[in-house]
Amino acid sequence: QRPFCSSPRRRWQHRSAIEVTNEPILEFKPGSPERAALQKALADLKGKTEAIPCVIGGEEVWTPTVRYQLSPFNHAHKVAKYCYADKELINKAINAALAARKEWDLKPVQDRAQIFLKAADMLSGPRRAEVLAKTMIGQGKTVIQAEIDAAAELIDFFRFNAKYALELENSQPISVDVSTNSMVYRGLEGFVAAVSPFNFTAIGGNLAGAPALMGNVVLWKPSDTALLSSYAVYKILLEARLPPNVVQFVPADGPVFGDTVTSSEHFCGLNFTGSVPTFKRLWKQVSENLDRYRNFPRLAGECGGKNFHLVHSSADVASVVNGTLRSAFEYGGQKCSACSRLYAPDSLWPQIKEKLLEEHGKIKVGDPAQDFGTFFSAVIDDKSFARIKKWIEHAKKSSNLTILAGGGCDDSVGYFIEPCIVESKDPQDPIMKEEIFGPVLTVYVYPEKRYKEVLELIDTTTPYGLTGAVFAQEKRIIDEARNLLRNAAGNFYINDKSTGAVVAQQPFGGSRISGTNDKPGGPHYILRWTSPQAIKETHVPLTDWRYAYMQ
Repeated sequence: QRPFCSSPRRRWQHRSAIEVTNEPILEFKPGSPERAALQKALADLKGKTEAIPCVIGGEEVWTPTVRYQLSPFNHAHKVAKYCYADKELINKAINAALAARKEWDLKPVQDRAQIFLKAADMLSGPRRAEVLAKTMIGQGKTVIQAEIDAAAELIDFFRFNAKYALELENSQPISVDVSTNSMVYRGLEGFVAAVSPFNFTAIGGNLAGAPALMGNVVLWKPSDTALLSSYAVYKILLEARLPPNVVQFVPADGPVFGDTVTSSEHFCGLNFTGSVPTFKRLWKQVSENLDRYRNFPRLAGECGGKNFHLVHSSADVASVVNGTLRSAFEYGGQKCSACSRLYAPDSLWPQIKEKLLEEHGKIKVGDPAQDFGTFFSAVIDDKSFARIKKWIEHAKKSSNLTILAGGGCDDSVGYFIEPCIVESKDPQDPIMKEEIFGPVLTVYVYPEKRYKEVLELIDTTTPYGLTGAVFAQEKRIIDEARNLLRNAAGNFYINDKSTGAVVAQQPFGGSRISGTNDKPGGPHYILRWTSPQAIKETHVPLTDWRYAYMQ
């Protein structure tokens, strides 16, 4: 008999662990069942406008402030009609959530985990095509970009978080002969506000889902430009038997939502992905309201990056070119992790440039629902289009910058911007420092002999610290880059692109102004959403107050 079988507690722990693996990514080849199912789901959405209410206290609520979500590649198509919750309704949502808190927090973690495992199974099977289609139509993603996000990543978040939560429950302190010690992983006392971005359906599901899994009640404010897919995910959670008051679905004007939640005495956490100015504003509001809170709120935020690809003279050129094209231009550069600055040595630049421009010419930008050969589609909305266009105009006017390819802008049908490659003579030009969040890649060609100075340059050029990659074949060079760029990226890639972090393989996040680096997708992330209680139970009566040395 194996030794662990002698202990009932250990045997129970061994049984309760669950085995999960990353969700396989489907290929959607012509003739495949997944492709047929997706094409049907896309056809069902054609010309349709879904009505999406606020869901407060388990009830659908409409307010007079009606808005529309437009399809980025066909802005004549209103994909969703929704409304903003006002201050009064947000406060009603807070009260509804708080009323459900105690019962939800006391529910065994095994039961809470089952809800998310069930939701993952629904996303993996019967609801996959629907959520992918809504992500494609609503957020302008291609088939593969929707698949790695709204299917694979979201399923992985739900499954691995459930696994980590069960493992955490089994992570108990040591006990001794006279007393038993245990740790109870309580939800936070109050409510968590989840503020999610447009660019990943999975992030919305995780920002609201991870705190809920850990026994918290949540107010979820989805992005205005991702409402269609966010609501689909929310409905799947409810169908998986998430109690209706655990997560309130609260579309709202950003400042109104922020002001209202941060002024509640019961505010105990913020789970945020978005822009630096918004996160700073919320953080300042929290600090100004500290005296009214019952707890110090937990603030978790991910705020984007100005991510680099560094090429050493020993690099494999094909890997550099293909990895950079994918990282810079997949999903129109609208990933927090997208490469927007490339540092290439003068010795390799002619080869890289030739191949980069040759492959750039093959990139197809278009309607991802009609043409599966599309590499990326339109940017998310008119504000984004205008901002990116301004950067391209800056590149046209600046004497330091040369547009090598692309950069055409056309918003007549959708918010289309051609992938743009810019060469900069000045490594400190604003285009090398500031986040653009669009399909614009800037290259700085450095003298090969000044490679070490470039490491310093990369580390100090921007205030961000999210992702970065080094392409080199020499181990000494790779080790040096790892050391000198230790704080420049929270996700660091060697001979691979700076995008594409996979749950449980590369937990994601960065520091500096890229965020609080809590690493969603890793085992420690759920600790942010629990307030542990240590319990000691003594089994032997205390017979004297005096100590032995006093005799």
